[in-house]
Amino acid sequence: MEIGASLPCGDIGVGAAVIRDYAQAAEGMGFDYLQAPDHVLGGNPAGHKDKKRVGTTATAYHDPFVLFSFIAGCTQKIGFAPGVLILAQRQATLVAKQAASLDALVPGRLRLGIGVGWNELEFVGLNENFNNRGKRSEEQVEVMQALWANEHVSYKGKYHTIDDSGINPRPPSGRVPVWFGGHVEQTLRRTAKYGDGWMPLAYPADDSALRAFDQLRGMIEAEGRKPSDVGLEVWLSLGTGTPDDWRRDAEFWKKAGVTHITGHTTYSSPNHKRIAGTSAAEHLAALKLFKETVADLA
Repeated sequence: MEIGASLPCGDIGVGAAVIRDYAQAAEGMGFDYLQAPDHVLGGNPAGHKDKKRVGTTATAYHDPFVLFSFIAGCTQKIGFAPGVLILAQRQATLVAKQAASLDALVPGRLRLGIGVGWNELEFVGLNENFNNRGKRSEEQVEVMQALWANEHVSYKGKYHTIDDSGINPRPPSGRVPVWFGGHVEQTLRRTAKYGDGWMPLAYPADDSALRAFDQLRGMIEAEGRKPSDVGLEVWLSLGTGTPDDWRRDAEFWKKAGVTHITGHTTYSSPNHKRIAGTSAAEHLAALKLFKETVADLA
């Protein structure tokens, strides 16, 4: 089981020095990877005119490819994964090129976590269709995987056309690992068909997670693949519970077949709670305690 850490740019700042120091500290603690979220646009914190659920500009988000490229130059071996890149609001061939370029520079350090997004505001600003994002993202993955694997590609789909062309460089392995985030059944089906892993956040460490994992494994087998070929990543919130609680949950997840567990310090939801502090020192202190608590489970 790999052990990762969140990178809380919205709290600690977006400057080069603090990002470098944070990434190097996490690598020095022995974390296997860093994870950072993705948003291109945020709404006005004073309130969006449509009164819909929108993210705001109150929180900073670095572009994942720029962020991870910078971190790659500041570190030796730590991996990185967007959690998650909103694929459907981007051009698939461009994402394929960006991911391939990063993988060519630092082979094996990128896992491409992807999701369909929820903030229509971003899709409008990026001139992409919010309403077909799920189906379109599935075709996007087909396009990217074809471009990574083949020197030249001819592809005609509902949303994409490629005329005997390709990207250069391509990933040395011919593939960048694609991990799907989300919880609806269609996400599980896409993971089973195309994915290298699944990133669910909705489930606590209980039987509800085990049922979801079993459902995915059945879908993977139906696709003629082995469940062991598809990883599982969960987040463990460091803002709630004690180290004993973290240890108990981590042991549960490992027994359930989870391959990646991320100690997260900012995410909030019914099952997650952010830490109280906002400084880099406070985030790193929580990560250090987490890593010491679960290190032998890796």
